[in-house]
Amino acid sequence: MRFFIKKAVTFHFSLYLCRRYSEEMKLLYYFIYSVLYLFSLLPMRVHYMISDGFYLLIYYVIGYRRKVVRSNLTSSFPEKSAEEIRQIERGFYHWFCDYLVESVKMLSISEANIRRRMVFKNVELMNECLERGQSCVFYVGHYGSWEWIASWTLWLSPKAVVAQIYHPIENKAFDRLFLDIRQRFGSVSIPMQETLRKMLEYRNAGKATVVGFVADQKPMWVNIHHWVDFLNHDTPVLTGTERIAKKLGTAVFYGDMRRIRRGYYETTVQLMTDDPKSLPDYGITDIYYRLLETTIRREPSMWLWSHNRWSRTREEFDARFEVIDGKVIAKKNTTA
Repeated sequence: MRFFIKKAVTFHFSLYLCRRYSEEMKLLYYFIYSVLYLFSLLPMRVHYMISDGFYLLIYYVIGYRRKVVRSNLTSSFPEKSAEEIRQIERGFYHWFCDYLVESVKMLSISEANIRRRMVFKNVELMNECLERGQSCVFYVGHYGSWEWIASWTLWLSPKAVVAQIYHPIENKAFDRLFLDIRQRFGSVSIPMQETLRKMLEYRNAGKATVVGFVADQKPMWVNIHHWVDFLNHDTPVLTGTERIAKKLGTAVFYGDMRRIRRGYYETTVQLMTDDPKSLPDYGITDIYYRLLETTIRREPSMWLWSHNRWSRTREEFDARFEVIDGKVIAKKNTTA
């Protein structure tokens, strides 16, 4: 009897903690949302004045990840002088602070304003696919104002389900906040682990989809199936987007973003293939990284250099893992 009483008390106490945590997260969410929403109402020129202040604080005072940024830039551009590297580095921190305030602005920016500030070119190529019932995947990178990409719903066929893949944030308040930003103009956010299932659901329901993938992040060890030569590095890459495109027969596009001037961007939609199954394994992934590198080299400061992108090497992978029947398995006496 004591055992069951103890279990019952533990269960009810756990429920109490979960409810308390949920309530605290709601309060935190409403507080953060209210503060950021009021901030988002400020004119863009004020946002950029604040961004300039952030730049001085983050770059000169805090020195946020400066060693990682400098190392990434130096190894990616060995042909550039030390002064050229420092110039790109300063440009990166300026852009990064702009990215932060631009992301917050998404909470209140009007449709007309975002259409002026984030222009999509050649989007009719996607709409043609959607009109004939072919779904699309859209590769982008951590480049430029990538949160503003979520405004593409304003440019696409209203018949399509427009979605982006995201990695849920552990903190529920911040997770909900970012979902508010990304879904502001009617797109759907799909958790990464549910990507294929949700896309199959839409297809089975007869709905054409356009799904955006920010696909340049560092993969987990067990997800490394391919390496590319990217920015002067032997780079492990994610290949899930390509596998989904081939399985579902989607058209595949790339978004080449450029900044026209501060606060104004242009993304050119480029068709990579409308017949993904005709390309060899990893062919789509290779094309994506070639296009992304071209975008980055044109204006290097607007890529996310603070990410420790090349911390996983092929030498360590070969020492710790082996591939058996297409699956990455940790070797004996090693840890993943």
